[in-house]
Amino acid sequence: MPSVAVKLYSVFFKFILKHRLQNRIQSPIDESSPFGVTSRPDESIAAANPLFTDGVATKDIHIDPFTSLSIRIFLPESALTAPESDSKTRSKPRARTTGNGSAQVDTVNHDLQQHPSRRYSYGFAGTPAKDEQRRNSYGCSNDAEGLNLMAGGGGYRGYTPLIKNSRKLPVMLQFHGGGWVIGSNDSVANDFFCRRIAKLCDVIVVAVGYRLAPENRYPAAFEDGLQVLNWLGKQANLAECSKSMGSSRVGGTEFKKDVHRHIVDTFGASMVEPWLAAHGDPSRCVLLGVSCGANIADFVARKAVEAGKLLDPVKVVAQVLMYPFFIGSVPTHSEIKLANSYFFDKAMCILAWKLFLPEEEFSLDHPAANPLVPGRGPPLKLMPPTLTVVAEHDWMRDRAIAYSEELRKVNVDAPVLEYKDAVHEFATLDMLLKTPQAQVCAEDIAIWVKKYISLRGHEFSY
Repeated sequence: MPSVAVKLYSVFFKFILKHRLQNRIQSPIDESSPFGVTSRPDESIAAANPLFTDGVATKDIHIDPFTSLSIRIFLPESALTAPESDSKTRSKPRARTTGNGSAQVDTVNHDLQQHPSRRYSYGFAGTPAKDEQRRNSYGCSNDAEGLNLMAGGGGYRGYTPLIKNSRKLPVMLQFHGGGWVIGSNDSVANDFFCRRIAKLCDVIVVAVGYRLAPENRYPAAFEDGLQVLNWLGKQANLAECSKSMGSSRVGGTEFKKDVHRHIVDTFGASMVEPWLAAHGDPSRCVLLGVSCGANIADFVARKAVEAGKLLDPVKVVAQVLMYPFFIGSVPTHSEIKLANSYFFDKAMCILAWKLFLPEEEFSLDHPAANPLVPGRGPPLKLMPPTLTVVAEHDWMRDRAIAYSEELRKVNVDAPVLEYKDAVHEFATLDMLLKTPQAQVCAEDIAIWVKKYISLRGHEFSY
């Protein structure tokens, strides 16, 4: 059973959440404006920090001028490390004495002796460098001179990453929870969770700040999630165009052009996001959704399947659904037995669905709410590998497990991780973030995700 502290905090949490939801229902809201909001005034916000003070740098971007849609990028410091050690840096001269007493310089690989190779999803840190140019997922060289991203003096200055020693990391789109009405991509709890995932998975996390209800009801949040995925593909294509503007090839000979040339908008601002251009590999894209964010992730995955190659070079290789916010008109066993469970009970969640779905469309079997209703999109056999995380004391667990079983029936890799004595949002709620169980959950997610983002295929990468 959960601890006494968790039980007491759950009572306080449900009281505050119920008060918030009732206020949203009673207060007049202008739903005519599509701009919307992505956070509440009473939300504890963590400021963006472009410095690697704890191993992860962050920055915020407002990507849509017509709505409040924004993202926060989490860049792990490992992205600045050279993917392949240079022979000059790996070798260190060491004097040894020959038979005639003269000193002779010997070369020894100190990196491989003193620092054993740690295996990441992008390969061994101590792999010798190859002479030939590496090619990225678009078939182009990783030379980024055309991006004009080099920092002055050769150092990393916040928003301008050092290109020379960068590596391409997978990109993970993260959708926060909060029952459609609360929560934020830049909240203290979500910031902590995304930093942990970025370091454990060695990925660039893009936390999506979608529009909240009831200011913007369905399908606003779902459209925002899909728009970020399309924006990611646009950024990849703009980065490739920028690099092609930096050099040209005539008669087999490459001529360098103006390295400061890059694509700008009508106001002269660069349209290329430098962190993603320098370090992101959209061909290895993972979706991760927390609570109601899992519903958005599943929707985006379905739309990605329908789009197919239209999203190139973006490819969704896997998705993680953490205690998804599923519900239905026919109750499951857990929905009956655990209806009054911790933090998010069933009555409160139904109230949240009423605030999210338009009044004329409200139904517990709405395609956004029930994953088991027919006609939700592409065949399940086309869905990407899906990891589902459920908690023992969560009334939504049975429907999430049932959805995972449907995926496994059509040969989709869809394991379920169930955590004993756990409650809804046990790995992402502010009070529970630093518990051992939350840390273990993040590590389990990292182990599974690395099977699908590893450059060496389906293998565990520690």
